[in-house]
Amino acid sequence: MSPKKLLIPSAIAIMLAVVACGGDNEPVNTTPPLPAGRWIAGDLHTHTTQSADADVSQTLDKVLSKGFTSYGLDWMAVTNHLRVSTRDDQGATLAAQIPMSLGVERYETPRIQELQAGGTYADKLIFSGVEWDMPTHDHIGVALMDGGAKGLKEFEYLFTTRDAAMFDAADVAAWKAKYGETRYNKTAADALQAFTWLKTNYPDTSYAVINHPSRNKGSYTIADFRAFNDAAPNIMFAIEGMVGNQMEPDRGGYTAAYTDDNALLRVYGGVDYVVAKLGGPWDALLGEGRHIWNLTDSDTHFKIVGGNSSGYFPGEYAKNYVFNSGTGKPAAKDLLAGLRSGKMFSVYGDLINALDFNLSTKDDRKEMGGELKVAGGDKVTITIRFKTPAKNNYEKPVDSGTAANLKPVVDHVDLIVGDVGAKATPGSAAYSVATNASTRVVKRFTAADWKVDADGYYSVTYETMASKNQYFRLRGTNLGVDVAGLTANGEPLADQRTGTTDNTQRFNDINDRNYRSLWFYSNPVFVTLR
Repeated sequence: MSPKKLLIPSAIAIMLAVVACGGDNEPVNTTPPLPAGRWIAGDLHTHTTQSADADVSQTLDKVLSKGFTSYGLDWMAVTNHLRVSTRDDQGATLAAQIPMSLGVERYETPRIQELQAGGTYADKLIFSGVEWDMPTHDHIGVALMDGGAKGLKEFEYLFTTRDAAMFDAADVAAWKAKYGETRYNKTAADALQAFTWLKTNYPDTSYAVINHPSRNKGSYTIADFRAFNDAAPNIMFAIEGMVGNQMEPDRGGYTAAYTDDNALLRVYGGVDYVVAKLGGPWDALLGEGRHIWNLTDSDTHFKIVGGNSSGYFPGEYAKNYVFNSGTGKPAAKDLLAGLRSGKMFSVYGDLINALDFNLSTKDDRKEMGGELKVAGGDKVTITIRFKTPAKNNYEKPVDSGTAANLKPVVDHVDLIVGDVGAKATPGSAAYSVATNASTRVVKRFTAADWKVDADGYYSVTYETMASKNQYFRLRGTNLGVDVAGLTANGEPLADQRTGTTDNTQRFNDINDRNYRSLWFYSNPVFVTLR
């Protein structure tokens, strides 16, 4: 008997997909194999003590240790507010406030380089970004992944109201030689100019993604999202739909009054209305074929300090998984390519930690973010395979170091479909439409539907016939379809405020609330008739 061979997950998937052909007239399955690689987990939205609204104890060292050592992340963007900085990376008060770009140059970058050179995080990808207060709007996560301090300083000068005297005089002279006295820091047109600037100066190494889009009333319209994406589709390619600050009494820090007219300003299972609403704004954007993806982040400022709680640490509750073809330390260019590709999923509470979601015909296969081109009437096979970890990071009591040893269990996975039509034209009525009426749950899968494969993945397939341009995406949860106060007919309900008076009890109630309500969202796969 020949020795058994170790099969990697992609090899097993290939075996399952191959069709044995017994005769000359039978079609040969030429579907390409699944690519080799791994899921790398990370966070694009974190704060340290250099942000004035973060706790003084939230040092860079602490944030990195929590994310990488405690919670197993592979990559992280440090994204302090693009405002004045009053503290260094260790929380010491500066003699005078400085622009955040200078704070990154003086304190953040050298300390990151020191830790990585010393071997502490040699295998981790760490880079600096910022959270920008966009004129007339809200917060945008921006990074120039190879721009260094020079590019970030120019961005801060151009697109904030920072006093020019705070920058180096020689830099200001050079910027004025390029732009005259013009700065873009007041109007919606100025905000839009930033996307053009990034596309012009850092087309292959930058991003600008929307943070907590509905937290503040009037921050954005869907026309804004379309305009940002039209201006720079490879720069504005994502929305932080699964928001951070999950330890707030108002989940996600969404504090608008609980009235009917504020329904759009709530989170639903911790997810912003933009993404959580079936047939809502995200589906409207996908319904134009736009490559705009969903993200999650910690938005960490502190967890529990005194009588206040804010958010979990990086990787503790929220994770983005991006597929990476390498096996060693991820490179910045590869992470950005993965983010742009859409081959990623986002999750709360480690509900899942791997996801193979693909659509295939007999001769092609596309994964999340991809486009499967088919002929009308072609059979399309939808494959869903996911893994769950042995336990998540739930502690009871909260922040005690005592693991609750809770294994997350997926109750059901929704396969969601929506039609894809023409891209809306700027200035047209369609440009302001924030719904996609065709979006629906086409199939709800439970444990009765899936099986466990040899590699530990839960797997299920579904077949459909291609008849129009569409996209398919997934949403999964540990909740049943009708859980009082949490779900109705499978749809997440608006999260209610956790207002327990006693501080310690409130912190525990918030933590219990969050781990009771876990979700994951995939990015879509598009089907286009050729």
